[in-house]
Amino acid sequence: MSKNSKGSPFLILFTAVAIVAAVSLLPLNKISRGLLRDFNLAGDIMHITEKSDLDAEKVETQQIDPELIAAMEEIDVEQPAQADEYAIEKSDTITRQSESESEPEQPKSENVQPEKSPVTSEAVEPPVPIDPHDGEIIVMEDYSPDGNGLKRFKSALAQAGNRVVRIAFLGDSYIEGDIFTQDVREKLQDQYGGCGVGYVNMYSEFPGFRRSITQSGSGWEVYNVSMKGHNKAYISITQQYSMPVSEKATATYKGAKRLKHTDSWEKSRFIYISPDAATINTRQDNGEWTSHSSSASSDAQCIEVTGPMKSFSVSTGNMSLAGIGVWLDGNNGISVDCMSSRGFSGVTLSRVSSSLSQSMRRYIDYDLIVIEYGINAMSEAQTDYSAYSKLMIKSIGHIKECYPNADIIIMGVGDRGSKRGTDIITMPTTYNMIAAQRDVARHLGCVFWDTREAMGGENAIVTWANANPPKANKDYIHLTHIGGRKLAEEFLKSLNNAINK
Repeated sequence: MSKNSKGSPFLILFTAVAIVAAVSLLPLNKISRGLLRDFNLAGDIMHITEKSDLDAEKVETQQIDPELIAAMEEIDVEQPAQADEYAIEKSDTITRQSESESEPEQPKSENVQPEKSPVTSEAVEPPVPIDPHDGEIIVMEDYSPDGNGLKRFKSALAQAGNRVVRIAFLGDSYIEGDIFTQDVREKLQDQYGGCGVGYVNMYSEFPGFRRSITQSGSGWEVYNVSMKGHNKAYISITQQYSMPVSEKATATYKGAKRLKHTDSWEKSRFIYISPDAATINTRQDNGEWTSHSSSASSDAQCIEVTGPMKSFSVSTGNMSLAGIGVWLDGNNGISVDCMSSRGFSGVTLSRVSSSLSQSMRRYIDYDLIVIEYGINAMSEAQTDYSAYSKLMIKSIGHIKECYPNADIIIMGVGDRGSKRGTDIITMPTTYNMIAAQRDVARHLGCVFWDTREAMGGENAIVTWANANPPKANKDYIHLTHIGGRKLAEEFLKSLNNAINK
C-alpha cells in the first residue's frame, strides 16, 4: 500500500467535514422553503458534546413550534402580569393573564401567580373534562356574551343563494393537504351550493399533495411569517406570500375530479401587492393569455376572471410583486379556504398585517373563521398551558380585529398518542391543552368545539390508527383522508345543530 493511500481515509474524512461545514453556512430554510432547518456544525457539535444526556423534557421542548418557544421566553423576562382566576368546571380553575395594556384594568386577584416557564414537569392536576355530549352530537360550546356566537354566520347562510358565504380554516399540519377541510367544503356545497376550492397558495413544492386541486408552476420564491427576510407588510391571514425570481413566474391551477364541486368553478381571483407598476397575464383553460396592467400601490390589488373554467393560470415577471394567492370560487354558495402552516402553533397570527387585511377585505372577507392549532404546542413535559393560552388570546383577538364581520370557532386539539412501554395511550397533557383552548374561547367570547371528544375521547387516536382502513396515521397524531372525512361529518353535525337552534 502506497504512502498516499494510507492517508486517504483521513483526507476523505477531512473533505466530508469541510463540505458539511460549508453547507451549514447556507440558508437552508430559505432555499428549501421551510422544509429544511438551518444548522451550525460547530454549534451542533458543542451542543452534542455538552448535552449528550438530553432528558425527555428537553427533547419534547425541541418538538414545540420555535416561534412559540421564543414568545414564551419573552414572557418569562417580562414582569409577571396580574392574573384573574375563574372556573373552568365547578371544581377546577385556570389562570387567565391580562391580554394587553389596552384592556381595562381587572380587579386584582388574591391568588396572583407568576407566568410559568415554557416547559415544566411540575405536577399539575389535569382539569376535569367538560362533557360536551348532547346525545350523539358534540355541541358547539357558545361562550359569546349573548349566547349567539354564530349569528353572523347564520345570517350569511340565509343569503347563500345570492352571494358567496366564505369560511376560513386556519391551522397546522392536522389539516394540511386539505384533509378534513375538503370534506367540510364538499358537504356544505352539497347543502348550500357553491363550487371551487377557495384559497390556493401561489406555489407548492408538492403540486399533487392536495386531492382537491392540481397546481403547477415555477419561478416563485415562497416566504412565510416564520422565515427570516420576510416583509411584515405582506403577511396576510394566509401567513405566506410568493415573489417572482425569474422573468416568467407562472402558476397554474387545474380542477380535480376526486371530489365533488372541484372540477370547475366560476370565478378566479389573483390577489397581490405591487409596489411598482406591473404587467400580469392570466389565462382560462387553454385560451389566449390576457394582459393586465397594474398601478403601483402598497395595498392589496385583485385581478378577477369570470366564467366557467377548469383551469386558471397567472404569469408575471415583475420581481417586486408579492403574490398573496388565488381564490377559486362560485358566484354564490359556500367557499371554504384551507390555510394550513406546518409546524405552526397559532401564535404568529398576531403578526397578520391589519392594513393588508383591511385592503384584502374589499375582495375577500369572511363570515366564519375556524381556528385549528395545538399539536405544535404540546408535549409530555408541559402540563401548564396558561402562557400558551395568553398568547392565543392575543393572536385570535387580533384576527377578530382584522376580520370584524366573522364569527370564530376554536377547535380543540385532536386526540394524540403517547407511548407507555409497548402501549400507545392518549397523551395525558391533552386534557390540559384542551382546557387552555376552551379558556381562550371563554375569554374572547367565541365558540369552542371539542375535536377529541368528537373522535371518541380517551384513546380515540389508537382506535382510529388501528381501524381498517385506518382513520389516523401511525404517528398517532395526524388523520388519513378517511379519518378527515369522518371528522368532517362530526363537525358538520355539530355545526348544523348549532345554527338550527
